[in-house]
Amino acid sequence: MREERRLLHRENGFALIMVLWVVIILMVIAMSFSLLAKTESRAALFFRDSLAESFLAQAGLERAILEIYYRQENLNKTIVPESGEAFRVDGTVIEGDIGDDRYAVRIFNEAGRINLNTMNDENKIILDNLLVNLGVPKETADTIVDSVLDWMDNDILHRLNGAEDDYYQSLPNPYKAKNGPFDTVEELLLVKGVTPEILFGTKEQKGLIRFVTVYGDASKINVNFAPKEVIMALPGVSEDRAAKIVDERKQKEFKSLDDVRTIMGGQYSKASSYLDTTESIGYAIESTGYRKDVRDGHGIRAVVFVQRGGAYEYVYYKTPAETTR
Repeated sequence: MREERRLLHRENGFALIMVLWVVIILMVIAMSFSLLAKTESRAALFFRDSLAESFLAQAGLERAILEIYYRQENLNKTIVPESGEAFRVDGTVIEGDIGDDRYAVRIFNEAGRINLNTMNDENKIILDNLLVNLGVPKETADTIVDSVLDWMDNDILHRLNGAEDDYYQSLPNPYKAKNGPFDTVEELLLVKGVTPEILFGTKEQKGLIRFVTVYGDASKINVNFAPKEVIMALPGVSEDRAAKIVDERKQKEFKSLDDVRTIMGGQYSKASSYLDTTESIGYAIESTGYRKDVRDGHGIRAVVFVQRGGAYEYVYYKTPAETTR
């Protein structure tokens, strides 16, 4: 009898343990499903918000193209249309609201940047000065400028501070100089002397990518659209004169270089051969979409060739992308 009770107690204890294990397993499964459901829910919300921001950024991009067309149609008119003046393409911010959300857009005419593909030994001083002004040591700046020209030319002879196949072939992951024009600005990372910090910038210093382009055929700098840093890189132009040019063009764009001559005074003679007021058909657009009360958004960077008559072509498009704040 006692033996039977022991066996019964033993079986009951075993059954209780099994029940407890089953309960624990079920609790773990339930918690796992709950955690998974929360994760999936958060992922869905994040995807929804990210998608909404991308649509807002795309809306800003389309608005920018519309503004470019509007500018081309009304730029030279003496009578201001009822809808307002033609929008500037020097990085001035366009903002728009869509419900509770918003977008912010900047348009840059590529003629205001240094075109790497039209750079030569005569005008390379602008890029050299820009690099030095951005905090790059003079020796490194000279290396980058000469190496950029060597990267594009068809020979194997390197300039004083440049680099050709012999240098690139000696690297741990060897490659050859392109011997052709740049396809993207990011291609600069392959050129001797260029680092990610120099190209993209740091918290303390702006990056080269803001001031150079590879699109269009402009070989001179349009003072109506050039950032202050690019104007300062022109030979003989002081920071004060560059700042004055930027302030003056906010009131009214320069129609000819005679307007610039008045502002620059004696500094004009050194910089005049590098200046122009011709607008390029290439426009860089930075558009960022923001949800209500959110500081960070989804960015799009694009370069588009816009011509009269409704024709335009994307030559660069990146999303998501970091945009100018």
